[in-house]
Amino acid sequence: LLQAMGGVLDLMPATMAFIAPNPNSYRRFVPNAFVPVSRHWAYENRSTALRIPVSDGPARRFEHRMAGADANPYLVLASLLAGIHHGITQKIDPGPPFKGNAGETLDSGLPMRARRALETLTQSESAKFYFGEGYPALYAAAKEAEYDLFESTISPQEYNWYLMAE
Repeated sequence: LLQAMGGVLDLMPATMAFIAPNPNSYRRFVPNAFVPVSRHWAYENRSTALRIPVSDGPARRFEHRMAGADANPYLVLASLLAGIHHGITQKIDPGPPFKGNAGETLDSGLPMRARRALETLTQSESAKFYFGEGYPALYAAAKEAEYDLFESTISPQEYNWYLMAE
């Protein structure tokens, strides 16, 4: 289980584009907002990206707390399975369990903006290995088109701030 979590944490930067797929997804990643903002794991600690809740042997599991409700569940599951396989085959140690509030400081190793997450995805050799050579670039191209459309739309806030001259 520890190696599986180590792999999920290790691949998290590459899979942020899947687990936080929209510009709005990143608005929740702010320190001390009851959302994990760093790659840590712990027992019974809701501030960490991966949490092992209190459970007996056969029920032992970890929760992935970074993925948002707006994420495609198939891509989140594929990201988890890729991370688990990566961790077990590479014997990745996740380090010791985190103590305290892991939500105080943003993890500088995680792409915390939508376009940066796409860049990290397309540059990741692990993502190409697990999702196929062309899929990260294809996914990024589709998302870039969505982001371009999103950014070309004038929001009511922008209209009020910049276009309503009083």
